[in-house]
Amino acid sequence: MSADRKLRLYFDTSIPNYLFAHDRPDRMEHTWALWEKCKAGEHSVFVSDVFFEELRNCPQPKLGQIFEQLRLIAFQNLEETGEVRELASEYIRSGILTQRRINDCLHIAQAVCFGCDAILSWNFDDMVNDRIRKGVKRVNATSRYKEIWILSPDEFLEGDCQ
Repeated sequence: MSADRKLRLYFDTSIPNYLFAHDRPDRMEHTWALWEKCKAGEHSVFVSDVFFEELRNCPQPKLGQIFEQLRLIAFQNLEETGEVRELASEYIRSGILTQRRINDCLHIAQAVCFGCDAILSWNFDDMVNDRIRKGVKRVNATSRYKEIWILSPDEFLEGDCQ
């Protein structure tokens, strides 16, 4: 990738949630480091309607704190399209995740369909693990989509996709 091109990063809902995860100071520290890079405009940030739907389940005052921080970064809200829904369904048909995890499939499909370089998440059960990474890679190759990195913020900050 060209050194002058910004990475296109898709954030799932866990990213802003961990800005205030005082019970996980290690994850909170990495999330703040990532957030500072995004505030400085080092990366292009993308989210989706599913991101905001899930975020609204967050209690106050944390929700208000998260929205204050979101105002400090430039991000683009991606539209859910038929292509996104179809790719998310293909992840389910392929056994990567179940219908119960449709939102995680939609997060991944949004990022893939809109050409993001990486999905960042703290969701190790349903996103950031080798089984999911390999399954997404297989489906994306079969469906002729480019490969995407699925990383935790600490992996990203260590340079795993640069």
